[in-house]
Amino acid sequence: MATGQTVTVYGAYGHTGRFVVTHLQERGFVPVLAGRDVHKLKALADRHPGLDVRPASVDDPVSLDRALDGVAAVINCAGPFATTAAPVIEAALRAGIPYVDVAAEIEANADTFAHFTDRAHDAGILIVPAMAFYGGLGDLMATAAMGEWTVADEAHVAYGLNSWEPTEGTRAAGKVSADRRGGRRVRFTHGQLEYHDDQLPTLTWSFPDPMGPRAVIGEFTMADVVTIPSHLSIPEVRTYMTTEAAGGVVAPDTPAPTAVDEHGRSAQTFLVDVVVRSGDTERRAVARGQDIYAVTAPLAVEAVARILSGRTRTVGVASAGELFDAPDFLSALSPHITLELRL
Repeated sequence: MATGQTVTVYGAYGHTGRFVVTHLQERGFVPVLAGRDVHKLKALADRHPGLDVRPASVDDPVSLDRALDGVAAVINCAGPFATTAAPVIEAALRAGIPYVDVAAEIEANADTFAHFTDRAHDAGILIVPAMAFYGGLGDLMATAAMGEWTVADEAHVAYGLNSWEPTEGTRAAGKVSADRRGGRRVRFTHGQLEYHDDQLPTLTWSFPDPMGPRAVIGEFTMADVVTIPSHLSIPEVRTYMTTEAAGGVVAPDTPAPTAVDEHGRSAQTFLVDVVVRSGDTERRAVARGQDIYAVTAPLAVEAVARILSGRTRTVGVASAGELFDAPDFLSALSPHITLELRL
């Protein structure tokens, strides 16, 4: 348990931000509520009496400095991260504190590595992008599956979601990403991101039981194509999404997630199947759980807990698999995720 350390949550009133605030408190941290909308911040504070409220806008550096003043770390939950990541990272660098975000936007995560790696390293500050269901979890699983391997030929991350009801933030981030790409699609092949206009294929992925074979959209590319290659020597990284989930997230009339339990989780379930291949040898990691937004909170908070207690392997900009002991980190998530390694 943390000993009352304060952690600013930027975008605290958002769908994922609210899970993060609650989980921080459960772990013994004291959240500081920050974001652009004063009224939403105050409404959230009414549900969490005693927490500090610090309104801040990404176009107002002074307000961001106030939001981060005196805290131990910041978790950025406010998308689109193409807009928020850089200003909040700049504020974290000024404050000399670690920064963690939950960005699923491919280009925003790539920008964080490209623009802040040298500065963060020189300052001795940790910046951890995509510490979430997309990007962070797949990276940890691929790293754990690699074991002692130093190189592999391919990594495949297949998302077996039974449904996907997107939040307002997910829709906004998706629109920003689509606009940045000019309608093109993206994949990671031959060791680099490649933009293309090819149609995405529908394939069959053999998920572990009890899910079994399911139709998936091939090259439904997620943030894993940034996090995994940032530290693992794998030239081909591909991600897949079950067709029912892909259809739900792109449909304009899919409703937002609805809570079905006392934790505020939706009925959505997931199975993430990660396969790494080297020659004819294959290794696999499988994770199961409920609600991709809710499970992001323990991922981000566990990262902060390990950073603040010195259980890290580097400084600067780093993805989860590079920064942490991947098998140990995944084991710590056992109340929220069921993990199986097949090495």
